[in-house]
Amino acid sequence: MICLDEFGPLEIRPQPGHQWSFVGKPAKRRATYRRLHGVRNVHAALDLKDNVLLAHNKTRKRTREHFAFLKYLRRRYPLKERLYIIEDNLSTHHNKTIKKWAGKNRVSLVFTPTNASWLNHIECHFAPLKEFVISGSDYNDHQQLAAAIRHYLRWRNANAKALNLVAPKKKSKHEKKPEYIKRIRH
Repeated sequence: MICLDEFGPLEIRPQPGHQWSFVGKPAKRRATYRRLHGVRNVHAALDLKDNVLLAHNKTRKRTREHFAFLKYLRRRYPLKERLYIIEDNLSTHHNKTIKKWAGKNRVSLVFTPTNASWLNHIECHFAPLKEFVISGSDYNDHQQLAAAIRHYLRWRNANAKALNLVAPKKKSKHEKKPEYIKRIRH
């Protein structure tokens, strides 16, 4: 099961937020009135089984970009495995081409109810992405921002277990307790 959504638009400008600075007079922020770089959108997917967060930066948020990301996700998994992709019901997510392709490629598209995109599990992963990558930043261009997002994703995916982002394994009733946990009788 894969949760999918877009995050953005992201623009290159000084972002408010917390940051480390030297004691004394803070550095001046540059002006933001000249935005020469345009905007980007992050297309992201969360694999609920393996707890892996994936993302691509795209220049636009159209059906074409969404379809390309769906094809990328399909290539990551064996064709014999059916993919269930949970996403909001944005018009770019469900046109005839995508539905036809999904039927041929063992992909089931599951849409969240209208105005309930918060039900999608990936939504709660956008706040840490914003906090660790965007908050308090001032990137020079979109390539630098994309590199920072990729760096965060590598760190997040490598530390998912340590951060307790993985659901704990359920123990069976008959599982033996280790020696050091056994109850001592007096």
